[in-house]
Amino acid sequence: MTPSLSRRFGRSAVTLALFSTVAFLIAPIVLTIVASFATSWTGVLPSGFVTFENWRAVLGLADTIGSQRSMGWDPLFSLPLGGETLSVLVPAELAFSIGLALGGVLINLVVGVPIAYAVSRYEFPGKEWVNAVSVLPLVPGVILGVAFLRAYPDLSATSFGLIVGYSLLKAPFMVMAVQSEFESMPLRQLEESARSLGASWPRTFLTVIVPNARSGIVSGAIICWALAAAEFNFSYIVWAKGTQPLALFLQRHISNSTFTKAAAAVSMFFFIIVAVTLLLQRVGRRGFDTRGS
Repeated sequence: MTPSLSRRFGRSAVTLALFSTVAFLIAPIVLTIVASFATSWTGVLPSGFVTFENWRAVLGLADTIGSQRSMGWDPLFSLPLGGETLSVLVPAELAFSIGLALGGVLINLVVGVPIAYAVSRYEFPGKEWVNAVSVLPLVPGVILGVAFLRAYPDLSATSFGLIVGYSLLKAPFMVMAVQSEFESMPLRQLEESARSLGASWPRTFLTVIVPNARSGIVSGAIICWALAAAEFNFSYIVWAKGTQPLALFLQRHISNSTFTKAAAAVSMFFFIIVAVTLLLQRVGRRGFDTRGS
């Protein structure tokens, strides 16, 4: 192809390939969301629009029984109102799973960020081993779940046990995201400049190093949260009773409900992922702004 033809058709070909790839990836998500508002899907496309019964059933606003039981509603907080108490209710599985995943992310932040900084900034014996262990997933969720049941039988059946398990499984993603950000920064120069101005090492780390790495930290937090919220294998092995993690709730609906109800459950999870991702991005930008308002 001559240079003139390449300039003429090259950009169009790349644009077409990019558009086709994005459309191919997004089409199943869009179709699933559309199906969640249909009454049935027996042919090529869903039919019977528009109904909210699938969403009402998934959210626990309609009567369901047996394996199709939808999420319950628990009081988030109560407000006194004219001699009566007004309780604000939230879907139990939804709030439970968001809290579990965010707890795992918090542990990943407290542990993963210092590890990524140490590996990127300093030379010490065994650095290669620390780096290899921290960025490689230790074990699959099934194996870690069985190990938890045998090693920590009292801890594994608790919410804290699920949080610790999620953090262990997703820690490598946090370390890799933050380490790549640290390695692109002049860490030594930043640290020496802050110390020369009288800042202590903790203040240097928290107010100079960490804010400059916020892109990697926020990216790692989003990845860890999304993967932890969808972690099925570890949750299935460890969870014993009480409120179900969202991954088990989704599995129950996908296995035992009609496709349109399953589409509503999956669509709900997709919207949760989008909402929490935007929230973490916003909190990350505001939380790492050390200049003040």
